Amino acid sequence: MVVITGATGGVGRAIARQYGNRGARVALLARGEEGLEAAADEVRSCGGKALTIPVDVADADAVNAAADRVESELGPIDVWINDAFTSVFAPFTEIGPEEFKRVTEVSYLGYVYGTRAALMRMLPRDHGTVVQVGSALAYRGIPLQTAYCGAKHAIQGFNEALRTELLHKGTRVRTTMVQLPAVNTPQFDWVLSRLRRHAQPVPPIYQPEVAARAVVYAADHPARREYWVGASTVATLVANAIAPGLLDRYLARTGVSSQQTDEPVDPRKRSNLWKPADECVDYGAHGDFDDRAHGRSAQVWGSQHHALLLGGTAVAAAGAIAAAKLLRRS
Repeated sequence: MVVITGATGGVGRAIARQYGNRGARVALLARGEEGLEAAADEVRSCGGKALTIPVDVADADAVNAAADRVESELGPIDVWINDAFTSVFAPFTEIGPEEFKRVTEVSYLGYVYGTRAALMRMLPRDHGTVVQVGSALAYRGIPLQTAYCGAKHAIQGFNEALRTELLHKGTRVRTTMVQLPAVNTPQFDWVLSRLRRHAQPVPPIYQPEVAARAVVYAADHPARREYWVGASTVATLVANAIAPGLLDRYLARTGVSSQQTDEPVDPRKRSNLWKPADECVDYGAHGDFDDRAHGRSAQVWGSQHHALLLGGTAVAAAGAIAAAKLLRRS
């Protein structure tokens, strides 16, 4: 039985479909009524069972009550996936204190509250997995996203600390984190933006299904502390570890323009910071960048099959050595 927060759009929506294809029981947590019903219809059409629960993850009591309802109607929670977030695209000085607080409450504390609700039920049973949907921005901050980057960094630290506590307890309950690249989701239509041009993910862009497959795999294999998705995530995190100051300067020069298209912001678009954008309209999983988004990532497969790759490399190396010896003898 799986719980997904932020299940109505983007990666959360794609994850819900993945579990629907497995015939799983899926609890969908989000605020938008129209988005929830559309997501539930997709899960059911794929062969799964869906329960929709309108909830603001920034409300700890509401999240806990949702967990109670999930277990009452669908049974014990096996997997809890934290994915709900909101954000503001703007320079830091143009984000009001209440806006920054709201992003932090949803995008960080929402994960804390969801994790707590899950563990209160999993730990007594000594069974279950919590997956934190993260980002390369959990390690590397970029301009125009101070609130979002701060929340993702906070989740990273929180999850590392929690993981060590669970290891200390010797419990079979697991937590893992999946660090995502830029993804083609509706967030670029519904986050609050004070940019002059339409916001976009920093290329290369991946489809939400790439991220969803990685998240589901992580839920199935939670022993690893985290997974990286996309070659761009790997490159960013490695560069940040080796030369963070150089990366600061590069992002200062390119980070603002690379997060905007040439199109002006549409004033009719509504923000989801305070109210759900999909209360009356379903946005689905994909954003506006289908023509530029990758549907697969070789890096993801490689990261999930380290042993096979190492074995293949060893076999290839042994073959090369054997061939070299034969050539020397001939």
